[in-house]
Amino acid sequence: MVTVIDTLARKPSELRHPEKANRPDSPVLRKPDWLRVKAPGSGQYNATRAIVREKGLHTVCEEAACPNIGECWSQKHATLMIMGDTCTRACAFCNVKTGLPQPLDPEEPSKVGLAVAQMGLNHVVITSVDRDDLKDGGAEHFAEVVRQIRAQAPGTTIEILTPDFLRKDGAAEVVIDSGPDVFNHNLETVPRLYLKIRPGARYYHSLRLLERVKERAPAQFTKSGIMVGLGETKEEVMQVMDDMRSAGVDFITIGQYLQPTRKHAAIDRFVTPDEFSAYAAIARAKGFLMVSSSPLTRSSHHAGDDFARLKAAREARQGR
Repeated sequence: MVTVIDTLARKPSELRHPEKANRPDSPVLRKPDWLRVKAPGSGQYNATRAIVREKGLHTVCEEAACPNIGECWSQKHATLMIMGDTCTRACAFCNVKTGLPQPLDPEEPSKVGLAVAQMGLNHVVITSVDRDDLKDGGAEHFAEVVRQIRAQAPGTTIEILTPDFLRKDGAAEVVIDSGPDVFNHNLETVPRLYLKIRPGARYYHSLRLLERVKERAPAQFTKSGIMVGLGETKEEVMQVMDDMRSAGVDFITIGQYLQPTRKHAAIDRFVTPDEFSAYAAIARAKGFLMVSSSPLTRSSHHAGDDFARLKAAREARQGR
């Protein structure tokens, strides 16, 4: 029988091959069988894609080359990416293009609200690129998207996956006050790897952002996620779990990092399904209301079903 300690006590290959991480034009490792997914192509997938194209919207599903796009779009679920398709940062893990973005489209919030209504979504996830070029980081635009969804699709629950609004005073509060059901901001990796993997961000600023959500709107669910397979140790992952719990995070996601291109940070190793199960057991023991930990876990994968379970878990805990 494999135990939690057995599966997590493996020495990361970063200690053996430190030169491999973030190397230019590094080889893309062959995926193991547990990471292989079917190519998209169902009728509902095509219908979802048609609505996205018709409204001129962007999705993180496409921009970030998510492996779950076929499954999600076939179930009428898409994570919409607002404020354009060009990010002002250049994180080493991300496939979204970097550069000088176009001005915001003032009609985008209403377009998103209408698209959500037309798709008949029960739950929608809204994310964005980083917009460090804007005075408020795009906070008011983000909040208006939430308000438009509420107006045009009142039965839809809303999950947002936000940037960190670094050095934008008052920006996070504007988004929090728009009243999403779930406020998600990903820590992405362990603190030691930030300068290499997420150089434009600061770990403790992101952690403080999640804490502020709970302080300002205690009823909002908070969610955060990390990628593994970048060279982190099990002790570092468990410390991130503790940091999240200290900030009041309700829901943690843990997924395998997949290298988009040879120009991106190299995969240190493929974490096995048993190890993901071990991380899930530890996270539950630490008190998270919800845990999603698997090779193909992504922030918005199964978000609608997870939201229903998240509410049930809170109700069960409050009823004790």
